[in-house]
Amino acid sequence: MRQTRRIDIGKVKIGGGAPISVQSMTNVDTRDTPAVIDQIKRLQEAGVELVRVAVPDDLAASSLLAIKEEISVPLIADIHFDYRLALKSLENGADCLRINPGNIGARWKVEEVTKAAKERGAPIRIGVNAGSLEKKLWKKYGAPSAEAMVESATEHIGVLEDLNFCAIKVSMKSSNVAMTVEAYQRLAEKVDYPFHVGISEAGTRWSGTIKSAVGVGILLHEGIGDTIRVSLTDDPVEEVKVAFEILKVLGIRQVGPELISCPSCGRTQINLIDLAKDVEESLRAIGKPLKVAVMGCVVNGPGEAREADIGIAGGKGEGLIFRKGKIIRKAPEDQLRDALMEEAEKL
Repeated sequence: MRQTRRIDIGKVKIGGGAPISVQSMTNVDTRDTPAVIDQIKRLQEAGVELVRVAVPDDLAASSLLAIKEEISVPLIADIHFDYRLALKSLENGADCLRINPGNIGARWKVEEVTKAAKERGAPIRIGVNAGSLEKKLWKKYGAPSAEAMVESATEHIGVLEDLNFCAIKVSMKSSNVAMTVEAYQRLAEKVDYPFHVGISEAGTRWSGTIKSAVGVGILLHEGIGDTIRVSLTDDPVEEVKVAFEILKVLGIRQVGPELISCPSCGRTQINLIDLAKDVEESLRAIGKPLKVAVMGCVVNGPGEAREADIGIAGGKGEGLIFRKGKIIRKAPEDQLRDALMEEAEKL
């Protein structure tokens, strides 16, 4: 695991050996305060630990005060171009800022922002994106690249360090998985600031989940990453679900049940696909970590089910229910899901 400094965003610790946290970003108009609050509350129910909102104008910055009063997770303000929005966001309770020092303007403006952030104990995330690199880097490299992203991040870090501000986390995102991974790998050798990792503009729920799982998964497996966001063109609640699943399958954090199910084959004699989907949906109501197996036949089924906390091994129109390696009972196909969930609730 990469050793990093630790920063505190509200009550959430980032880096320094703290658990990898999951964050998301609202996709409703920040000026619509009730809609933002409603979405953040749904994100909280899904387990989100940090939430970011876009702050495009003064009215959006003013909305943060009411939003902050109604939520229980740290609030991050996403700022571009206007340093005054950063100052107002901090005044209204933002726990962290996401900025690019390079697009805030003159040095004195950056200095004002860092001074206010330091006074309020609010870290700053330096957010580098391949799609919005500085013109000089486009000219130097000809196109977005890992080298260009690292150079941009390094310069921005230097600006804040010159102002004696070190409560920093860094992100370098691209829609290109290989480029993103390489950028983080390169910067990890240069600095010890915590990293926010993710794949930018990853895509829809299906394609974006795959891209994010590959990119974020590679980095986390290498010990790179202190907080993650999965970017999907979808309801942000789906981002949180995918993020926790990535952490779960890597064995980094066990949040909620883990479902193991076989792909089905010609030996299967129950409607395994629908059964597995029904079980997966039912398990969402259970917050504790359980290993649940839904298997379709006698080849791998009994063995996998026995290794799980609870499981099903399908037969012909029926199945066996296992708990902690022991057969509990047999049930007909149409009662398997309910029988399994009864055992899950007991555990």
